[in-house]
Amino acid sequence: MKIKIESSKLVKPSYESPTHPATDVLIPLSLFDAVTFDTHVGGLYVYRPPTPPNRVIEQGLRKALVEYREWAGRFVYDADDRRCIILNDEGLPFVEASSEYPLGSILDEPSPHHLDLHPSLDAPDFLAQVQLTRFACGTLVVAFTSNHMVADGLATSGFIVAWGRATRGLPMDPLPLHDRSIFVPRDPPRFQFQHRGVEYVDRRATTKHSDPEDTIVVHKARFPHDFVAKLKSEASVNSPYTKPFTTFECVMAHLWRKITSARGLSGKETTKVKIAVNGRSRVSNPSVPMRYFGNVVLWAVPQSRVEDLLAKPVDHAAALIHDAVARVDDDYFRSFIDFSSSKEKMEGLVPSADEEEMVLSPDLEVDCWLKFPYYGLDFGAGSPYLFVPSHLPVEGLLIIVPSLAGVGDIDVYVPLFEKNVDSFKSGLFSLD
Repeated sequence: MKIKIESSKLVKPSYESPTHPATDVLIPLSLFDAVTFDTHVGGLYVYRPPTPPNRVIEQGLRKALVEYREWAGRFVYDADDRRCIILNDEGLPFVEASSEYPLGSILDEPSPHHLDLHPSLDAPDFLAQVQLTRFACGTLVVAFTSNHMVADGLATSGFIVAWGRATRGLPMDPLPLHDRSIFVPRDPPRFQFQHRGVEYVDRRATTKHSDPEDTIVVHKARFPHDFVAKLKSEASVNSPYTKPFTTFECVMAHLWRKITSARGLSGKETTKVKIAVNGRSRVSNPSVPMRYFGNVVLWAVPQSRVEDLLAKPVDHAAALIHDAVARVDDDYFRSFIDFSSSKEKMEGLVPSADEEEMVLSPDLEVDCWLKFPYYGLDFGAGSPYLFVPSHLPVEGLLIIVPSLAGVGDIDVYVPLFEKNVDSFKSGLFSLD
């Protein structure tokens, strides 16, 4: 895939009032921002023609940045050595590109070529980036990458919808809440849970890199809605809960078992799944509104011995996931805030999130984007017909997104060692 860069510039907020806000405001990162990954996350939004011209999309972005100034800022450190976002309005890269070829089926399957459709994810100076790529067939691919420390997936998707609304001349409603100082420790603090070894580690463990001979490939697994329904029915037969397992719990339980089997792990090994849990619906007194802009994510970590996971049916794995997620409740989030605010407890600790880690086996990590309104990025000619996460070949890092192949269908991006892919694919739709 040959992509030609036509232009590149910095796009800044476009204020209607002649009086602009101060550009020296420092916003310290919150406790939740500080424990997430310091890396860019990218997504591709694909539109059939006709589409608005680039200048219209750019102007909508400038308007949206008025309410989301963080994306046009930079990371700095304040006098107390705290990492902050400075709202200096210096802007984000806006790249216009083209291809003399039609898009075709390039985005149907994961590929390193997808990296050509957005600026580099190694962008230490910028907190967000945009690239518009137009193909000979008229298709437009809009790429947005953003640093995870600025905002989690839900907050970022809120911006995405606001960008579309601003482009269409509509109000950006609801407006984001930008106050990152709302996470206040209790007095006295209560350390109810173990956070050392979960969100924090004593020292950085040796990062696991793949052997040069062990190629990591990303496989896209599509689960039709009828298979998902069958899987949920199978998992709920012996469920001890009054409510059925959720779609996520069932799909993740199934994937956990199938990937563990394909990896050929020893039965005595322990395997874990790191699951992102949104705190907005869990934290109370005070509550955190859904429109909060920033990170409010911690992780549930169900675990099992390999032999137990594979010998027992899918409802066993679903129950492990259900119970682990349920434990990450208001008390857990409050305990994390108290722990992270304690200089004594934090002595010698660093966040466990490691963006350099390329191999997660025997474990998994999953980001579930099923409920994010990414298809709300409508510039005036309709929603994207396809959303694709950027190519991210981290063995064991799963991304779950809604599929447009059919109502209720689900796509899962599964990076595995190439030697394990055939085994994974052959048993994927077996409920054994």
